[in-house]
Amino acid sequence: MVKTVSPDAISVIMANPSPDSSSSDFPEIVVQVLDLKLTGNSRFRFVANDGKLKLDGMFPSSLSNEVNSGNIQNLGLIRILDYTLNDIPLKNKKYLIVTKCEVVSPPLEAEIVDEVKNEEMGILKKPKLDVEVNNMQGLGIVLKPKQEMFTKSAAQIVHEQTGNMAPSARMAMTRRVHPLVSLNPYQGNWTIKVRLTNKGNMRNYKNARGEGCVFNVELTDEDGTQIQATMFNESAKKFYDRFQLGKAYYISKGTLRVANKQFKTVQNDYEMTLNENSVVEEAIKDGTFIPETKFNFVPIDQLGPYVNNSELVDVIGVVQSVSPTMSIRRKSNNENIPKRDITIADESKKTVVVSLWNDLATTVGQELLDIADQYPVVALKSLKVGDFQGVSLSALSRSVIVVNPETPESKKLKSWYDSEGKGSPMASVGTGLSPSSKSGGRSLYADRVSLSYITSNPSLGEEKPVFFSTKGYISFIKPDQSMWYRACKTCNKKVTEAIGSGFWCEGCQKNDDECNLRYIMVAKVADASGEALLSFFNDQAENVVGCSADELDKLKSQDGDGSSYQMKLKEATWVPHLFRVSVVPQEYNNEKRQRITVKTVAPVDYAAESRFLLEEITKMKAS
Repeated sequence: MVKTVSPDAISVIMANPSPDSSSSDFPEIVVQVLDLKLTGNSRFRFVANDGKLKLDGMFPSSLSNEVNSGNIQNLGLIRILDYTLNDIPLKNKKYLIVTKCEVVSPPLEAEIVDEVKNEEMGILKKPKLDVEVNNMQGLGIVLKPKQEMFTKSAAQIVHEQTGNMAPSARMAMTRRVHPLVSLNPYQGNWTIKVRLTNKGNMRNYKNARGEGCVFNVELTDEDGTQIQATMFNESAKKFYDRFQLGKAYYISKGTLRVANKQFKTVQNDYEMTLNENSVVEEAIKDGTFIPETKFNFVPIDQLGPYVNNSELVDVIGVVQSVSPTMSIRRKSNNENIPKRDITIADESKKTVVVSLWNDLATTVGQELLDIADQYPVVALKSLKVGDFQGVSLSALSRSVIVVNPETPESKKLKSWYDSEGKGSPMASVGTGLSPSSKSGGRSLYADRVSLSYITSNPSLGEEKPVFFSTKGYISFIKPDQSMWYRACKTCNKKVTEAIGSGFWCEGCQKNDDECNLRYIMVAKVADASGEALLSFFNDQAENVVGCSADELDKLKSQDGDGSSYQMKLKEATWVPHLFRVSVVPQEYNNEKRQRITVKTVAPVDYAAESRFLLEEITKMKAS
């Protein structure tokens, strides 16, 4: 049977702007998708078509994966399982927000057009001439002149179809609880039912407009969708005591705006503001609900761009190890708080350390320690990404941890680990990222610039060192330079030959029979924009050359003509690397020049590099 649209689907939607999707009477609504296009913020606009009428619509960000994956396509058919019909007062029109749907058919060859579409749209039709009618009658077909019809606006259709309803029915329609995913700044009246899952402290602020107070809450509906709500001054004082953590509320008469990505703590395109006229009522008589925890997992090997970012992440992994509880003294008030570290891994074969604090360390952390030998799967929501050991994760008060969740992602991960992952070598995701903020901080994908940008700006770093990331090739390593120094085995500081024998360390104030060699090397690095001389210290130089300074010195001393030594240096050239560098000006022989020092060096991860380039292309298109 050929799949097609539902007859009069748009009229059904107009007549039921706020349906109950859980009801057995929910109508069959199949429409064709037309003019599908991205509008920003991971939202897609489209036109719903039933052959007779059309209606502007939108797929929220929760359905963007269905579009990006190709499941929902232009000219395809979808069955609408839940929706909201919103008013746009300034444009006097209706807007369809599809919150749940399923694909019925891949793209058709053309737009579906009803045979009598022109008549339904109100286009005037001239009756056929009598002669033509008589001729057709002779063939046994009777044609009647079509009636004149006029196009009606969406508002007129809704008014006619709801005007005869009882007042209670109309009130029920306007008082319907909206899911958070359907809210947008263009809506009029709405009511949401949410649970308070996080409550911030009251904070005082002072700016050019004066002083005031503010606090934030995180609200979650029963679908697991979250939104951040902010209250200022009088509304903050009004609602601060009313909002109690863990309780459910009906909220209405708030305003929405596009969320500031720099400060948002939940995955939602919008944020809410509650003022003095907003209504907050505790949901006591209605049945309570436990919000479904929704995760937006980030693979462990893709955590680099989130380092020291304000955006929180969700991860899932197999627990590799769990540390005992430690007591950490907080600098602000010298209070001792419990901490526990867990190490998790995923299918990228990368590991990351997650720090649990306070109650999470003593409750869930202890549970994980008890079953660590079973390698449980753990899903973690709302974690902060730091740069300790390159990349690390830290739980917050709002973080959620689920052990062995019953989700497809968990089952897939457990199956992979049992069949393959348990015997595979794992590497820390921090490899290739700055070890701490003191050495330049952030990932090798932050502050990316070309070499010419650095060399063409001699004033960089005049007040304090500046840090950049760049990608390039080592084009030349001068073989006759002083590439290393003698260092103390204890503190790595430079040593001098002691009187008699051994080596004297000024830092340790002691003599030692042996010392280490540590790199201090200068190499020329090139990219598409130009070249620059970069200074490498021991750890970074080892990554580039591929051996320690002691090993290179041994190769040089054993090689009579120096060919093996020079070949080793040549092998290190024209290999792509990612560099994190610091830039400061320095004066040498009364001449100012730049000193570019490599803080971190790592091989190019082509998958991560491709994602970075795609993001840059997207930014360029948007600008």
